[in-house]
Amino acid sequence: MNQTVFSLISAGIAALIACGSGALEGGSEVPVTEPYTVNTRIEEVTGNPAFGDYGRLIFPVDSGYFSGDTLGGLSLTWYNYIDPDKTVEICNYLKEQAAVGNPVFYDIYTDEEKAAASKEDTGLFFFRGEPGAKFAVCNAGGGFAYVGAMHDSFPHALELSKKGYNAFALIYRPGAQTACEDLARAIAYIHDHADELEVDVEGYSLWGGSAGARMAAYLGSYGTAAFGEREYPQPGAVIMQYTGHSEVLGTEPPTYACVGTNDWIASYSTMERRIQRIKQSDTDAEIEVFQGLPHGFGLGTGTVAEGWLNRAADFWERQVP
Repeated sequence: MNQTVFSLISAGIAALIACGSGALEGGSEVPVTEPYTVNTRIEEVTGNPAFGDYGRLIFPVDSGYFSGDTLGGLSLTWYNYIDPDKTVEICNYLKEQAAVGNPVFYDIYTDEEKAAASKEDTGLFFFRGEPGAKFAVCNAGGGFAYVGAMHDSFPHALELSKKGYNAFALIYRPGAQTACEDLARAIAYIHDHADELEVDVEGYSLWGGSAGARMAAYLGSYGTAAFGEREYPQPGAVIMQYTGHSEVLGTEPPTYACVGTNDWIASYSTMERRIQRIKQSDTDAEIEVFQGLPHGFGLGTGTVAEGWLNRAADFWERQVP
């Protein structure tokens, strides 16, 4: 072989090897694989060493509530309009951030707390916005049986981060009480670590779909002290999707809601009545009802609901200029 050609090939191989590694926090190196695609197997994502132990929390820990072997084939119980391209985008975002040493997951409980009370399947995924910007906590639904984050909170958090907000997606223990306790702890954790996380805690917002919307509403109305933490400030806004939550105490934060008319789980008329009652307390509230949409439409991409997140973010912004 010509020596010049051999040298060029050797240099090319060395360059490929150099490009095929990336730094993790602490200076260790991990392989940077090709970008995920719709054909990437879910187990390849959850087992990526860049994620460490928390990779198993990216998809529901109870496999009985999802099906499909690949990112493009993912299906989640009770959800519609799952966008394979968004699933791929989220997984690539998490991988890229982790590979360059930006933490994308935070434990909200200590190791001792997790061992004592089966809290190991909890934590916050972080989608970074601008340093010092306000934060949002997004809560997926799943009937308090599982956490459907890949469709019902990760996409919301990613889109909010693109707007400059610091957005967290909570992985919580299924069950109404435990889920609310975990959300209360998440709020406490973010407030207590605001400097480290580089977030503005004033006027934060709570977002949720289905069961996650109930969590946001409960914490908005009752506060963190009702769920085992000390009292932290009330959110500046609560953003709720498709839930039949009807309770109104008169202490609700400003609330935005959206739902479809063909939702057989959450009645749009129930949601409309709740918003009207909140408004009667001289609190800002509004609702969007989308004709023909079923439960669990998520971001609503390609549907009549598309763009609702932008309007919800504007609603939040009006509450805390």
